[in-house]
Amino acid sequence: MSSTTYGYIADTGPTQAYGNAPRKYNPIKAPISISYLVIAGGGAGAGNINVAPGGGGGAGGYRTNYSTNTSGGGCSTESPITIEQGKEYTLTVGAGGAGDTSGTGFSGSGNDSVFAHITSIKGGASHTQSDGQAGGSGGGAGHNSSTGGTGTACQGYAGGGGHASSGAYAGGGGGGASAAGGGATSGQAGAGGNGVASTITGASVTRAGGGGGGEQGTPSGGPAGSGGGGLGNGTTATANTGGGGGGTGSSTPGSGGSGIVILRFSSFYNISIGSGLTSSSATDGTDTVVTFTAGTDVVKF
Repeated sequence: MSSTTYGYIADTGPTQAYGNAPRKYNPIKAPISISYLVIAGGGAGAGNINVAPGGGGGAGGYRTNYSTNTSGGGCSTESPITIEQGKEYTLTVGAGGAGDTSGTGFSGSGNDSVFAHITSIKGGASHTQSDGQAGGSGGGAGHNSSTGGTGTACQGYAGGGGHASSGAYAGGGGGGASAAGGGATSGQAGAGGNGVASTITGASVTRAGGGGGGEQGTPSGGPAGSGGGGLGNGTTATANTGGGGGGTGSSTPGSGGSGIVILRFSSFYNISIGSGLTSSSATDGTDTVVTFTAGTDVVKF
């Protein structure tokens, strides 16, 4: 018999007797299968009444390996992963990007979310006049650019282009996890791309929608993408969805929504959570579902 497979060890050290085994025995702890949903913080929209309309923020990168759910960017569910018992794993919930309040036109991209070796990329921000920023999903372009930010493969889609026409400037929509942001036309801002639904908690919830683009001098702007994106009237995206913030042409742009990390595993196991993380726990059938909504620290099973 293999000592590696069965855990036999020498007669010294802290051990546990095992039946009639000729040696003492220290059982090897089996790895744990973990399902995850990891969404990064969304990017902020751009624009204000002084600088002209900007685009919507891109949604945070969207990755999952749960059941038959899909990841962002049109990809299928990711491969199963296993976690070693007793080992610490880093977990970070990415914050959303901040909307520009200085009048410079530069808003902030989101922040990455991480679990173990799984990293979801921050959502791209928009700008009032130039290209959207790349990210998990790309930010919409400002009114002086036709180039939205690119998305990340298997995490999200690109942002839409802006449109410049005297008296009818408009920004592109931010990319979402399941669709690209819409391009602006004369006097009509682009819509934010839609998000993706997940059933990892036991209920279907859509997250990671892009923000709508802003329009010149109007309070409405482009529609938000489903899944927490902000309207193109400067609406901030919904917290813990990774949604992109709304662009604007008449107010302060919307900030991106914070991300989220959800872990699902057999209730046979326990989890230890570092004090730097904000979380809640629920049971669904024979599984434990832990939802992390802020912070960074380590977890251990």
